[in-house]
Amino acid sequence: MRRAVCPGSFDPVTHGHLDIVGRAAALFDEVVVAAGVNPSKNRLFSPEERLGMLERACAPWPNVRVDGFTGLLTDFCREHQIHAIVKGLRAVSDFDYELQMAQMNASLTDVETVFIPTSPEWSFLASSLVKEVARFGGDVSALVPDFVNTALVDRLRQA
Repeated sequence: MRRAVCPGSFDPVTHGHLDIVGRAAALFDEVVVAAGVNPSKNRLFSPEERLGMLERACAPWPNVRVDGFTGLLTDFCREHQIHAIVKGLRAVSDFDYELQMAQMNASLTDVETVFIPTSPEWSFLASSLVKEVARFGGDVSALVPDFVNTALVDRLRQA
């Protein structure tokens, strides 16, 4: 079975993330969308909220499942017998960083990194930008699933 992981923080999940997940689902038998949990980072949504949004957003793909992880992604890959990491690339600057990560990951375990260029319509999109625009009252409804937009607007209202 060809199994891959699409890792990220997904705070929140965007249409750009889902573009990569959907394309990975067409290439691999199983795709695990793995939300990283780093206690030292302050996220807008809790790990449970992010996993819930991901499960709902990934429901259209029967060969995609959602999981969380802490620590090294390579340990997660080893534990789940995953041999490919799928990363979306938005720009050349992404490639420089992601290439270093791919080479480090390959040195730690038997895993290959597959780079998928982001579709042009989502090439500018990042969760941090979505949060920033929403924080200032901008409409991000076209950039995230409807239920994510609702959760985002509600959370920012509370802040």
